[in-house]
Amino acid sequence: MSGHSKWATIKHKKGAADAKRGKLFAKLIKQVEVAARTGGGDVESNPTLRTMFQKARDNSVPLDTIERAVKRGTGELEGVNYEEANYEGYAPGGVALYIECLTDNRNRTGSEVRSTLTKNGGSLAEPGSVAWQFERKGVLTVPASVDEEQLMTVALDAGAEDITDEGEWRRVITNPSELNTVRDALAGADVPFDSADLTMVASSTVPVTDPSAAKSVLRLLELLDDLDDVQDVHSNFDIEDDLIE
Repeated sequence: MSGHSKWATIKHKKGAADAKRGKLFAKLIKQVEVAARTGGGDVESNPTLRTMFQKARDNSVPLDTIERAVKRGTGELEGVNYEEANYEGYAPGGVALYIECLTDNRNRTGSEVRSTLTKNGGSLAEPGSVAWQFERKGVLTVPASVDEEQLMTVALDAGAEDITDEGEWRRVITNPSELNTVRDALAGADVPFDSADLTMVASSTVPVTDPSAAKSVLRLLELLDDLDDVQDVHSNFDIEDDLIE
C-alpha cells in the first residue's frame, strides 16, 4: 500500500472550497493547454488531455473556455508557451516537497518558490533528492459512504492498484495509464466519485505530531499552492486529524 499524505485530503477539501476562484480556473486551463500541446488536441488519443479536460469540467470551467485552451495548445489560436518546471524541497521537520509548475518564465517561478520556502521555514533541495520518494499515479476520490465491497469489486476489476481509507473519502490508486479506464468503470457502475486526477503519491509518510510544527507545514503548503505558476504541491507528511483545525 502506498504511503498516504494527509495533505492530499486537505487539498481535496481546499479545492472544493476554492472551486469558484479564478486562480483555480487559470491553473486548470493551463494544464489543459499544456496537455494539448504535448500530446495533441484529440481527447480519445491523448489520455492526459482527457484527464485534464474532465478535471476542468468537474470544477465547472465553461466548455468553451476549455476548448479555446485546447486550440491554444495545438496552435490553432495564439497562446503563451508554458513549460514544466518542477522543484524539490523540504518543509519544517524534514517533510519532503515535490512542487510541479507550469511557467512562461523559469527565473520568476524559481525565485517565487525559493522565496516562499525560505520565508516559511523550508528550503529548496537539489534535483533528485526528493523526487525518488514520489511516484506518478492516477487517483480518484470516492465518498466513504459508497459501499466498500462494490467499490473494491468495480475498481479492482477495472485495474485499480489500491484503495485507501481517508476518513470522509476513499482514494482509488491506479497506474497513470489506467486512470480513465477505472473512471469509466466507476461511472458505468453508478459508483459516485468526486474527482479523478494524475498526481504524485508518496511511497511513505513523515508523521508530524507537534501542533505548532503541523501548522507551520500546512501554512507553507498553502502558500506554495497559491502561487500562480504552481500547479500542484506534493508532500509526504501526515498529521492527526485534531491538528488540522
